Amino acid sequence: MSILLIEAFYGGSHKQLMDLLQEELQDDCVLCTLPAKKWHWKARTAALYFMQTVPTSTNYRILFASSVLNLAELAALRPDLGKLKKVLYFHENQLAYPVQKCQGRDFQYGYNQILSCLVADVVVFNSAFNMESFLTSIGKFMKLIPDHRPKDLEKIIRPKCQVLYFPVRFPDLSRFMPQHKLARLEKVTGLKRNGDAYQLGGLPGQQESGALGGLMKNSNAHHESGLCEAQPGLCTTQHEGLPSPLTAPARLNKSEASESTNPCQEEDKQHLTFNLSNILSGRDYQQRPLHVAWPHRWEHDKDPKTFFKVLLKLKEKNLPFHVSVLGEAFTEIPDIFSEAKKALGSSVLHWGYLPSKDDYFQALCMADVVISTAKHEFFGVAMVEAVYCGCYPLCPKALVYPEIFPAEYLYSTPEQLFKRLQNFCKRPDIVRKHLYKGETAGFSWAALGGKFRSLLAAEPREDL
Repeated sequence: MSILLIEAFYGGSHKQLMDLLQEELQDDCVLCTLPAKKWHWKARTAALYFMQTVPTSTNYRILFASSVLNLAELAALRPDLGKLKKVLYFHENQLAYPVQKCQGRDFQYGYNQILSCLVADVVVFNSAFNMESFLTSIGKFMKLIPDHRPKDLEKIIRPKCQVLYFPVRFPDLSRFMPQHKLARLEKVTGLKRNGDAYQLGGLPGQQESGALGGLMKNSNAHHESGLCEAQPGLCTTQHEGLPSPLTAPARLNKSEASESTNPCQEEDKQHLTFNLSNILSGRDYQQRPLHVAWPHRWEHDKDPKTFFKVLLKLKEKNLPFHVSVLGEAFTEIPDIFSEAKKALGSSVLHWGYLPSKDDYFQALCMADVVISTAKHEFFGVAMVEAVYCGCYPLCPKALVYPEIFPAEYLYSTPEQLFKRLQNFCKRPDIVRKHLYKGETAGFSWAALGGKFRSLLAAEPREDL
């Protein structure tokens, strides 16, 4: 057990990454966690908890933790851990998080992350946008201190920093895909039908672009869906790991259900199981209205108001579409959700969190377009997953999105988003025939696993 993994907020993408590393490292690591509840308290107090609960060992050589943990406090409270090579992973950063109200306590979270960077040996970010937005904001952030401000912190921290994208394992979801998506997949990847199953033929290299280009390389890997919990300052999508749909039956254990499921969504229990037969029944799929998916948590930083405003404008013009709102809700739900559900009426195909991972991917496979209206995103696992499921992405021309998606999938204003959707509502065949021009295989565990292994395989320090 030479690697100590610590996660102060063990949920969503934080959980997925730790589970994936633990699975890959096997007996060479030990994982210590706190549950994904009350994020602000975890950020404040996790170090003290781990001081008492992390077992001592002379075998530790590397400490890997997410930036929720105040690493400086833990290193001071546990000098034995402070001597290890310390790797800090940023899923999100507090310096660029859009707060609704500026409160005195908001300063502490960003300050904790700066302190953690100063004591870390390596600082890793899940995107270049995440890294640059953090580093270039340090100077302005420290000006909030009324006097005697520290200087040149960016220059001290930057040499430690690197970008290592969030690793996603992509399963074979061909059993969930409608015929037109399978046809695209077959065209691009050389997927061959064998009875009711599909077999992989000659796959394109990672450099090639096209619908799902290179993604099916990982179809035999166990699936880890990249998700994040809903809480201020943390990126999100929706769910955690699931077995490969090729090798395991669809099932939902009690442990798979989110601990944070909001009672406000209880009224939508009838929607919690996404039934493929219901979607495919009736008219030919190509003749069905455009199906729009929004797989984000129900909080202000994902800007649901803009999303629903655009949809309601489409509805006012009597344009046909269906919508699936798949994100998870927590304690405080913006009023716009209940208002929009009522106003959208029969256009709603699904409303609410899908605790079954198969159901979630099935819903994405049946959608045509996936939309982000986020004001805060450092990677966007949900969008990458949706593209893998054959959805046409529409994202803001801001934040991390230009780093992940080609320019044709970006919009600058809500009006541009509306015009794109208006055209798609009139001609849904446009997106159903479209071959994705981006490349997402580079975000797979197959592509990134070696880099994570190298990061965690450093030689022990001489002073241990």
